[in-house]
Amino acid sequence: MYDDARPGYPPDLTTAIVSYLDRPLETVAEIGAGTGHGTAVLAGLGAPITCVEPDRRMAAILAARHPEVTVVVAPFERWSPPPGGVSLLACAMAWHWLDPATRARRAFDALTQGGTLAVFGHRYAYADPTHDAAIGAAFRSVDGDRPQPPARPDDWARDDIAASGLFSDVTLVSVAREVPMTTAAYLRLVRTFGPFRARSPREQRAVLDALAGTLDGLGGGTVLDLRTNLTLARRAVAA
Repeated sequence: MYDDARPGYPPDLTTAIVSYLDRPLETVAEIGAGTGHGTAVLAGLGAPITCVEPDRRMAAILAARHPEVTVVVAPFERWSPPPGGVSLLACAMAWHWLDPATRARRAFDALTQGGTLAVFGHRYAYADPTHDAAIGAAFRSVDGDRPQPPARPDDWARDDIAASGLFSDVTLVSVAREVPMTTAAYLRLVRTFGPFRARSPREQRAVLDALAGTLDGLGGGTVLDLRTNLTLARRAVAA
């Protein structure tokens, strides 16, 4: 479901990474690679790729989708980078799952001197404010006054990486696009999000029913205002 439901990444990301690089790439590693949506961005860089993914089911889909890459089934924390590190370390929609106290340091240690860190992911919103309000009301009809997790700002990964003091030339590139979704496609997308999956089966059914009724009333779907944010940083000196 995750593989089919999540939007892919725009080709602009590959272009942005290439423009940022100041030397030829020799090796690329992707951590938390999932089923390979982010891997498609990296495939255009023309260097050997190692994908590190802890979930065996996702890793199997990734290997089938990208037979040209080397897949390692392990969490980032237990993966051993090659001696001397990799030229580029990438992380798509998984940086927030890593330990905030150690993720920047582990990324630094996995890179060659002068190597590049690329962290990217989507920020989901709605093109029509009316849809935004209606979908929010559908969630609240089930949640009531339950506190909602705050949305991460577009620049949160950039600020997190810059605050580590381990990287230079920390840069944020944002690509905005509108993605139409039918009611069925949107419900598949919602099923992949962590807060939804943490609900009880009864609550999940109630949320899906509320959203289906709302989206059908809005014409049978919605249009996502999808912003993809790419943070690039360079390991400049030993630390």
